[in-house]
Amino acid sequence: MRQNLDLRVHDRVALDEIELYAEMLGAVAAAERPLTVAEIDVVLGVRSGDAGRRELTPRD
Repeated sequence: MRQNLDLRVHDRVALDEIELYAEMLGAVAAAERPLTVAEIDVVLGVRSGDAGRRELTPRD
């Protein structure tokens, strides 16, 4: 069964999560203090919505 495995196929969700994690690590490394929730939201591309709900902000 492994012979039918296409190694060119990527898990898009996993790759996106790795990218977000790398961006967060970079922001934490550059900060001189712990990041606030608002700063974390900016790094992750999240914006506050109505009633405290957070929504993903489209990223380029």
